[in-house]
Amino acid sequence: MKILILKPSSLGDVVQALPVLRLLKQHRPDDEIYWWIDSQLAPLLEGDPDLAGVVCFDRRRWARPRHWPEMAHSIRWTRNQTFDWVIDLQCLARSGLFAWLANGKLTIGLDDPREGARGFYDVIVPRASYQTHAVDWYLSVLPRLGVPVNSNFTWLPERKVVAKAVREKWQTADSPWVIFQPGARWLNKRWPAENFAALARQLAAADSELRFAVLGGSDDQKLGETILRAEPNRCLDLTGKLSLSEMVEWIRLGAVMVSNDTGPMHVAAALKKPLVAVFGPTEPRRTGPYGQLTSVIQTTLPCVPCMKSVCHYREPLACLHTIPVSLVATHVREQLHRASVVV
Repeated sequence: MKILILKPSSLGDVVQALPVLRLLKQHRPDDEIYWWIDSQLAPLLEGDPDLAGVVCFDRRRWARPRHWPEMAHSIRWTRNQTFDWVIDLQCLARSGLFAWLANGKLTIGLDDPREGARGFYDVIVPRASYQTHAVDWYLSVLPRLGVPVNSNFTWLPERKVVAKAVREKWQTADSPWVIFQPGARWLNKRWPAENFAALARQLAAADSELRFAVLGGSDDQKLGETILRAEPNRCLDLTGKLSLSEMVEWIRLGAVMVSNDTGPMHVAAALKKPLVAVFGPTEPRRTGPYGQLTSVIQTTLPCVPCMKSVCHYREPLACLHTIPVSLVATHVREQLHRASVVV
């Protein structure tokens, strides 16, 4: 059989959907599985041992009429594969339409009312409840296909060549690393960079061995500079300097990660790394670090979780600004202790 999974974006969503791939391949090892993904995220899946290939979706290029022939070619290629199953885990209009155009023998997708994608599916899978975690919702597709669900799989297999290169390039072996992820797509998901800086100072004062690595894209460089100034001799600013695969391996080698609600947080959860996740407007039971919800720090303000990308509370961003550095530092030290790193 040939199977196509549709989950083009974002980073966190793709990572959370990977268990579907792992269990499909575990239960059906002879099947050829392909993944439809945003071209910017394709390196995350290239060379994956469970995939026969990736089908790139280039939304930015395909939005321009001069690139429509590329889109048409991709659709023709997909139809020519005669997929047996097409599984849409994105459940938006564009993914639903692509799933329908793929012309698979069976199209199954999630029941999300936002853009009416369910009209393209043969089988529709509802979310068990509002608070059902995204990972569990994705996995609920599998029983409909006769595939059992378990947790006996490697979520993100190590890329040994990349891991070796990371260790050699940045000489990571000498110290335990605390990984910081100060960025997030929504501005009101960001615990202030100044708080990350203060956290670095507190942790550094408690243990002379700890070092800090700041992750993020090129848009996060100002955040990285703020944290670097706090501990210039102990901090490594990697914002805008890592590939996706290098970012994954950096998180793998870390002792603990402190993160906002963003894609790399889900990478840490997938790797089962000790984690402290700072949450503001979003609902961790739906999209928090899977299997580590006790690692989430969130206030109890009446507006939380508002699920909005812009703050309208009378005290702007109070849900994040009222989370004290000392509380986060305590949680980090507890996680380090559990990881047998004494602070």
